[in-house]
Amino acid sequence: MILDLKEVYNNTEKYLEKEITLQGWIRNHRKQKEFGFIEFYDGTTFQNMQLVYTNKLQNFDFISKLHIGSAITITGKLIHSEGKGQDYEIEILDLSLEGDCPEDYPLQPKKHTREFLREVAYLRPRANLFQAVFRIRSLAAMAIHTYFQERGYVYLHAPLLTGSDCEGAGEMFQVTTLDLDHLPRLENGEIDYKKDFFSKPASLTVSGQLQGEIFAMAFKKIYTFGPTFRAENSNTKTHASEFWMIEPEVAFCNLDQIMDIEEDMLRFIIEYVMKNAKVEMQFLDRFVEKGLIEKLNIVLNQKPVRITHHEAITILKDANENFEYAPEYGEDLAKEHEKYLTEKHFKAPVFVTNWPKDIKAFYMRLNDDQQTVAAVDLLVPGAGELMGGSQREERIDLLEQRMTELNVGKKDLDWYLNLRRYGGCKHSGFGMGFERLLIYLTGVENIRDVIPFPRTPNNLDF
Repeated sequence: MILDLKEVYNNTEKYLEKEITLQGWIRNHRKQKEFGFIEFYDGTTFQNMQLVYTNKLQNFDFISKLHIGSAITITGKLIHSEGKGQDYEIEILDLSLEGDCPEDYPLQPKKHTREFLREVAYLRPRANLFQAVFRIRSLAAMAIHTYFQERGYVYLHAPLLTGSDCEGAGEMFQVTTLDLDHLPRLENGEIDYKKDFFSKPASLTVSGQLQGEIFAMAFKKIYTFGPTFRAENSNTKTHASEFWMIEPEVAFCNLDQIMDIEEDMLRFIIEYVMKNAKVEMQFLDRFVEKGLIEKLNIVLNQKPVRITHHEAITILKDANENFEYAPEYGEDLAKEHEKYLTEKHFKAPVFVTNWPKDIKAFYMRLNDDQQTVAAVDLLVPGAGELMGGSQREERIDLLEQRMTELNVGKKDLDWYLNLRRYGGCKHSGFGMGFERLLIYLTGVENIRDVIPFPRTPNNLDF
């Protein structure tokens, strides 16, 4: 029977001094005159296994010529290791080559830049860093589903094709089947979308929130978890054109209650990942971001502070700091402001609530002061904004007023207004960018390195 390396590491006493068979790849190969060492991995665990062979083997010369990157099947005996760096190793009894690899294989055992590894994204999952990052991505996704499923949420598959702009920003990828070289036009010169596939303009979604509100009005608690798209020509470390979002929506829920859910969910995910990816987290703490585990423990052990946007600006104005961007009432927070609040002033996660209405979306509930909305951003040490949410505007007259103010078309969103007419209630939700979470969990600061095949301006490879 062919075993997984994970199974062997989880049951070393069971397999010690036993003959076992494994299949995987050569990560490194050190050859000497009478013996050699192969650093072996099979992708089922972050841990490698040292394979040892000697010239007593009939195919010693064949094994000693194997290249890094080759796929192999080995049969050997698991033994205690006399060398440093590992507790166990496998003495090779037999080895067969499944797939050879040339000597110019790009992933040689040396330090590669992340920029180079992005150029060979079809190979980078084999590198140690990305073995850790993408295993944590898988675990974090499982943690998210586990959290919501155990608490009675319904998982909604929100559509990727949409005819509405949830955020009202207009930064959407248009989808069409029209012949771009011969576009049908009306008499006034505008494109005749009646000839298009959906008979109207269509785009890739920027959010599943609006559809989530529909289902929250039927199932009470729902969440979406899927890809979203932004046609934003940005080349920062935290922006991508395609990314994944987690968006819960909860009926009969106010702003304070949705903050409780945000806090509880984040703790659950961190605990889940730290429990199930101990070796990966230790690797990242050592080689990527020193103090990573300590940073995450702050969130686990400290209750987030809750302040209003006005209070946050006051704190920043009173701070003896030379900010590049001066904090102002009525304006957004800059990264440096978020960093100061979480890492210097409070030294804890911070919920910032009650934001100026002029810088927030139309669907957020207007506060009694008529100047702010019931919105919230969760800021965390080391990453800044991680989640953004709000209590939704359930009063149809005020919602229509906000849509008029922000020039949001009511005709295409008549169904959204009808949700307020037909048994509407107070409800709240939030969104968390999955890749932003992974940046925070792994310490890998560039979004291009926490998503398997990044889609950014001028990049559509693989």
